Amino acid sequence: MVSLRALESLVAVADHGSITRAAEALHSSQPAVSQQLAALERETRTQLFVREGRGVRLTPAGRAALSDARRALDAAAAAVRSARVVGEGASGSLRLACAQSLSVAFLAPVIQRWLRTDSAVKFTVRESTSMDVLMQVLDDDEVDVTFVAAPTSVPDRFTVIPVAEEEVVLTTAPDHFLAKQSAVRLDQLDGVPIVHFAPENGLISWLDYSLAEAGVRPDPVMRTAVTASAPQLAATGLGVAITPISAVGEGFPGAVRSFSPRWFRQLVAITPAAPDPLTARFIGELRMRGVHVPTEIRRQLATDHSAGDERGRPDGQPGN
Repeated sequence: MVSLRALESLVAVADHGSITRAAEALHSSQPAVSQQLAALERETRTQLFVREGRGVRLTPAGRAALSDARRALDAAAAAVRSARVVGEGASGSLRLACAQSLSVAFLAPVIQRWLRTDSAVKFTVRESTSMDVLMQVLDDDEVDVTFVAAPTSVPDRFTVIPVAEEEVVLTTAPDHFLAKQSAVRLDQLDGVPIVHFAPENGLISWLDYSLAEAGVRPDPVMRTAVTASAPQLAATGLGVAITPISAVGEGFPGAVRSFSPRWFRQLVAITPAAPDPLTARFIGELRMRGVHVPTEIRRQLATDHSAGDERGRPDGQPGN
């Protein structure tokens, strides 16, 4: 295999017309440059230079190799530059995965700012309602980082980084009897029609468990696999919905109420190992910004201490 040093010697001799001057330009010795040229000629099995007088002249084979040698050196230099800027967290590509409800309210504001100020970074985002899918694409090296609600356990080979807290809320039609309260107790949902989640949505497990632990048996009137659809369906009057606040979009037509005590879930970033500089920079900005909650939604949430404030769910941590 031809070395880059041999190609550098070829280009330097062609540019300077002598082995001595080429060695000076490469900060090397004349014998070292001669050895590189000899190795290159052995590799190509042909003569690349003609030594004449005090200089050298390229043969037709040498001239043919010269343009490709320059391109190879330029490509090697570009590879080093690319690796350096990515290593410094200044450029590159980020392959993200997240729970379905987090892409707009959590990731999008930071991605938008980066694209506006730093077009050198490219993004891809993969969404899923399944924790198993989100962990699998991470394990298969299809993404660089996965953002989810903190799972109960993560294999030791992964790195888990707390990123933000997100409130879990109740959504209803504006004229629902629970919308008349500033905050809602979980036991008030017993027997109440609810827009529930389909089995393929990971939120179903934590919701069923939380309600069962509280002794609450609501009445599921329909199920949806799409997290953001549950609040919209609740707003039509079909029933209430329990979702993370990220599932409630701007311009939501229904009512949004906090629970009493207030119910929060921990969001985390999971990486295959310690995050690289670019990933760490992105995670750091997410930690500073948190989950975006539209102003009109924020105004509907409980602000008084009588609503209580509990981190996690009434029995633990909500799921994906």
